[in-house]
Amino acid sequence: MSSHEHRADAGWIGRPIKRVEDLPLVTGQGTFTGDLPAKYHARFVRSPVAAGRIVSIKAPDGVKIFTGKDLSSVKPIHLVLQNYDYVPVAQPVLAVDFVRFVGEPVAVVLGKTQEEAEDFADQVEVSIEPLPAVVTLADATAEGSLLVHEHVPNNLVVNGNISKGELPGEGVTRVKAKVRSNRHAALPMETRHAHASYDRVSGRVTLTCTTQSPHLFRTSIADWVGMPESELRVVAPDVGGGFGQKATMPPEFVVITWLGRTLKTSVAWVEDRRENLIAGFHARDAELEVEGYFDNDGKLLAIDADILVNVGAYSSFPTSFAVEPLMSMTELPGVYDFQIYRARSRGIVTNTCPMAPYRGVARPMIVLVMERLMDRAAKALHLEPTELRRRNLISSLPYTSATGLRFDEATYQETLAQALETIDLPAFREKQEEAWAKGRYLGIGFSTFSERTGFGTPTFAARKMQFVMGWEKAELSMDPSGFVEARIGASPHGQGLRTTLSQIIADEIGIEPSRIKVIHGDTDHTPYGWGTFASRSLVITGGACKLAAKKIHDKLGTIAAQMLDVSVSDITLRDGTAFARGSNRSIAIPELARAIYHQYPKFKDTLEPGISESASYDPYGTFSNACHVAIVEVDIETGAVDLQRFLVVEDAGRMINPMVVEGQIRGGVAQGIANALLEEIIYDSDGNILTATLADFLPPTSLDVPHIEIEHFETLTSASVTQAKGLGEGGAIGPPAAVLNAINDALKPLNAEINTIPASPRRIHEAIRNARK
Repeated sequence: MSSHEHRADAGWIGRPIKRVEDLPLVTGQGTFTGDLPAKYHARFVRSPVAAGRIVSIKAPDGVKIFTGKDLSSVKPIHLVLQNYDYVPVAQPVLAVDFVRFVGEPVAVVLGKTQEEAEDFADQVEVSIEPLPAVVTLADATAEGSLLVHEHVPNNLVVNGNISKGELPGEGVTRVKAKVRSNRHAALPMETRHAHASYDRVSGRVTLTCTTQSPHLFRTSIADWVGMPESELRVVAPDVGGGFGQKATMPPEFVVITWLGRTLKTSVAWVEDRRENLIAGFHARDAELEVEGYFDNDGKLLAIDADILVNVGAYSSFPTSFAVEPLMSMTELPGVYDFQIYRARSRGIVTNTCPMAPYRGVARPMIVLVMERLMDRAAKALHLEPTELRRRNLISSLPYTSATGLRFDEATYQETLAQALETIDLPAFREKQEEAWAKGRYLGIGFSTFSERTGFGTPTFAARKMQFVMGWEKAELSMDPSGFVEARIGASPHGQGLRTTLSQIIADEIGIEPSRIKVIHGDTDHTPYGWGTFASRSLVITGGACKLAAKKIHDKLGTIAAQMLDVSVSDITLRDGTAFARGSNRSIAIPELARAIYHQYPKFKDTLEPGISESASYDPYGTFSNACHVAIVEVDIETGAVDLQRFLVVEDAGRMINPMVVEGQIRGGVAQGIANALLEEIIYDSDGNILTATLADFLPPTSLDVPHIEIEHFETLTSASVTQAKGLGEGGAIGPPAAVLNAINDALKPLNAEINTIPASPRRIHEAIRNARK
């Protein structure tokens, strides 16, 4: 177990220093895309129907309006995946001829102010001949179903299969679990914004926007608009949350870039909350069913899984239709030790908003179904649910899963054991029995899981994606005063990377983090990189920073050895100074930097001038892990859930900054609780969205989220050069399973069961009512 005590002489890694990002943000001094002035403001006219043929689009005289026909030279957003029977579907940046979901942009109008643009958009008359909509998985997979796209038979765009080993026959206990995850939305505090500015001197366009991946957006938009990439600069200023939504290319960004370049002016778009909820990408609309095969000792022998995912109307870029179906299938075995595995995972198109990665990406769903299986199997085998988990958790590492994933050092058994000790399960069971006797329904739920983090090109190459993403590069330079600039291709938006990367670099070079400036989010001033998503940046960009900083450390050591006339092996860099071992001689690091710049002839025979180094890092990846525990009380008359306690016992390797770690965990858990109990995107049978405001789509308040208890393990992994693992998504992965298991545990005396999230009061009350019939 890790404590937060930190020796003063132990370096900067591990210290809970304050985030350098926060002061301007909490004092109103942040710089956001929506703050930029523009000559024109854009407003998108969107389809009011889920499926239909566009008959006409008309605007009053004097309204600047552009339709898909005006942008005929712009290529549609298109992605190819060479695997899993993938059927590509191109999305026009503005709909042409047909619309395929409510909210799809069909035109864009310009006004001198945002309000004027909104007024103009309201005056546009769009005539659409409605067509029958395919909305649900049941609609799309029914025999003889209507097709969302004519070239996609059976609405099937992804069809993945895994078969390893033969399923057991007689002498086993077979237990099924089936869960339904209803549609979610990421709901970043800042919606999607874009600002294109044309420079008449250089002929370049600067696109300032809310993106997690500036370089990839630059490459792709330039391709689709048909302009040299050198003529496009993409800038991500302060970004108010992303959660995967802002790693996905909005067609609106392509349109805004085209407008700025075509009109040779500045154009801004600020998405409102309603637009974000209807067209800002959704996630996790899926049905998952597993059957587990257990021996008489409760050992899990095999899993047979069927996964069905509603992927919406179009393939999102760059992750494609396949991200949720294939990640679900590949990572479903999770932290449990078995080698016989069969799975089928299908992606189904419908007339709904396209899907995109959302914090946790598929894993909240697969952890939910596996953890429900564990609880249901424990009941069938007459075991305590945690005992069944203990018997099946991976215990020997390294470990290769049934799907070929390599698990590095971790603490699956230990985190569960610590959670049990902290929660005092026997004492809770006594309290629970007493409560049941009094007509109060207390329950406890567990989820044990892993989080795949920091994965490089091997993962993306295996998916046979159009872009083999993964590696990152860092460029570090020290100026003559000893200050360091670190330029990175990652693009943080709330993760605290400027702080944590500075701590990594500071420890490696031997200076204070305050002397390091991390530069990101500008394609003109940073090395090409893939961005910040998938719990990757601390592992991969942090690794690249460490490797580049090591080169600077070595160069400073060489300079110091020459200036102090000692061997390089006798030089130690710490506290901003180079010390010669075995003597009282030392020299400040700024003096070393000034010497290599201003007294270069002294070093000419052995060193290049200046101090500038770069490094790239491309790891296989590493697995964080955690055990989450939820304690609830259910009001059986109303179905309301009181979440009384939530415990996280996690292991993300070396903690670079414990305060940042706990901030990430708490934010993720809050989102996971929202997914478990509150947030849901709902369509009616015609494809109209019913939750387009925050009065209907319910984010959690402070009253919905209890104090989150956190305990740490620090397993120093050999799979990461910093020995750290990612953890940006883990907080959001575990809560749906822990909370749903707790609700079902509370309802055991009633023999009621719920297997759908969010577990709303209506659904819980319905489950209780059904059990009483």
